[in-house]
Amino acid sequence: MERLTSPARLMIVSDLDHTMVDHHDPENLSLLRFNSLWEHAYRHDSLLVFSTGRSPTLYKELRKEKPLLTPDVTIMSVGTEITYGNSMVPDHGWVDALNHKWDLGVVKEETGKFSELTLQAETEQRPHKVSFYVDKSKAEEVIKELSQRLEKRGLDVKIIYSGGMDLDILPQGAGKGQALAYLLKKLKSEGKLPVNTLACGDSGNDAELFSIPDVYGVMVSNAQEELLKWHAENAKDNPKVIHAKERCAGGIIQAIGEFKLGPNLSPRDVSDFLECKVENANPGHDVVKFFLFYERWRRGEVENSEAYAASLKASCQPGGVFVHPSGAEKSLVDTIGELRKHHGDKQGKKFRVWVDQVLATETAPGTWMVKLDKWEQSGDERIGCTTTVKFTAKEGEGLVWEHVEQTWSEESKLKDDSSWII
Repeated sequence: MERLTSPARLMIVSDLDHTMVDHHDPENLSLLRFNSLWEHAYRHDSLLVFSTGRSPTLYKELRKEKPLLTPDVTIMSVGTEITYGNSMVPDHGWVDALNHKWDLGVVKEETGKFSELTLQAETEQRPHKVSFYVDKSKAEEVIKELSQRLEKRGLDVKIIYSGGMDLDILPQGAGKGQALAYLLKKLKSEGKLPVNTLACGDSGNDAELFSIPDVYGVMVSNAQEELLKWHAENAKDNPKVIHAKERCAGGIIQAIGEFKLGPNLSPRDVSDFLECKVENANPGHDVVKFFLFYERWRRGEVENSEAYAASLKASCQPGGVFVHPSGAEKSLVDTIGELRKHHGDKQGKKFRVWVDQVLATETAPGTWMVKLDKWEQSGDERIGCTTTVKFTAKEGEGLVWEHVEQTWSEESKLKDDSSWII
């Protein structure tokens, strides 16, 4: 969060499973739509927060399976763990706050007396969270008796039931809502309270997010019955919380527009980039637009025309250089020219391209350095490159690509020099 020197224009706080991520969408199109919108319009001055019931282990597994962006903040294990940045640095102040009237040993002892509770996987048992499965028909009775037992033992806990089967026991001060409240308080103390915050969810453990004052909320169209019931009983007259018409990340994009929080036209929803003009020079937008065009080119979704080839070459500095991940240097214009022979080579195949952490710095008047991670998914193989692009602004020509340099990403399993184009 230190990269922002002023309050974020927008902070999105989103659940992952069935909210940001649509597990019924094998092409991940709604997620990719959100990704391109975020990177082109929001990354530079806004904050992305993932708030998930997943433990760190299962969260990292999901990142390998789905084209998730890198968030600024990750709230995991139903609001019991807060971490920051790529390296996921833990918030020790939050850990100290959760220790009040919490004893993991006592929780384990008391829950062991309930035959109705089935312990979840070991990865889901955390220092401030104990998780079980329980049949829906027995949940209410178990929760009532368990709450009484733990209270008698001097503990102050919260029991959350979600998804019609998951039961989580946390310190009373924990939960997605409290974690968000803590984060907002922390940002306010630093003079960086976001201008607007949008909370996004689909299940019972997301309800708390919508209870935080001055926060907008969206329940995606596929929200579960338990969340809709909570909304009907607690927030039906709150105009700041809506039930979207679109599923998952599509519902988040819809909410941005309905609440007028900023642009909500994803570059993936633009059919012809030759017709897409931006009033102000925006190197982040140019990067998103180019790599999305590159995906469509290789999928054969755009025409192999001279107009496109000419437009791409015109956007490159004649003496521009491309440094391949292998270390080989090529002419940038020649590299773009070589794209023509790859037109449609991924047609009918599972091939997607996305960019992450697009951050532009103006190093001199009219000159920008843009750093990003560029990813390609081809079938089950994912390849990534850390990319640096130098742009210069030329009167009447807009932004011109002057230098591109790529190195293999550490997370990239396959580092195939021969198949990587740009």
